[in-house]
Amino acid sequence: MTEWSQRVNQGASGRFTTDGKYLTFMLAEEEYGIGILEVKEIIRMMPITTVPRTPAFVKGVINLRGKVIPVVDLRVRFGLTASEYTERTCIIVVELASESGALPIGMVVDAVSEVLHIKREDLEAAPTFGGTLDTAYILGMAKVDGGLIILLDIEAVLMGEDFGTLSVMDEEVTPDGVGVVMGRCHPMEERGDDVTESCMQ
Repeated sequence: MTEWSQRVNQGASGRFTTDGKYLTFMLAEEEYGIGILEVKEIIRMMPITTVPRTPAFVKGVINLRGKVIPVVDLRVRFGLTASEYTERTCIIVVELASESGALPIGMVVDAVSEVLHIKREDLEAAPTFGGTLDTAYILGMAKVDGGLIILLDIEAVLMGEDFGTLSVMDEEVTPDGVGVVMGRCHPMEERGDDVTESCMQ
């Protein structure tokens, strides 16, 4: 097995990555996917409280049922041109492992597409661009309907050198604390594979 084949099978973070269900979403006309088991819930866009002296890609925090959750704009994280938020803009809440336990983080995306079951034979290794470009955050490429979906290693995307900033922003608050909860939440275990209609294209 080649190095890149091993990467598709195991992923940059050591998790086994193969055929299975992926939540797909849009960023700047490109489609991305993350493992469905990494997704905790999807919420509509809601007020975000800005936190001073944080990296540009950290938009701030939201108060989600009394829990302060840091929010990252994936467009900015990937160096893409920022855009105005629309009715299709959503926050995907994922949960990562940290020294203090599970760390929920929200990711702002242009729109949520659907949940796809991707077969092993439709997976390809991440392309190589030489030594100048870092593709450690890419688990692989999925071939779907004649196109490609970029499968992300979400830990590699979010747990970079600025990860400590997100960790200290993970605190409990009272319901009248930071931000105002306005979006309707859709926990994955409650809604199955259905995706919020207002977030879909």
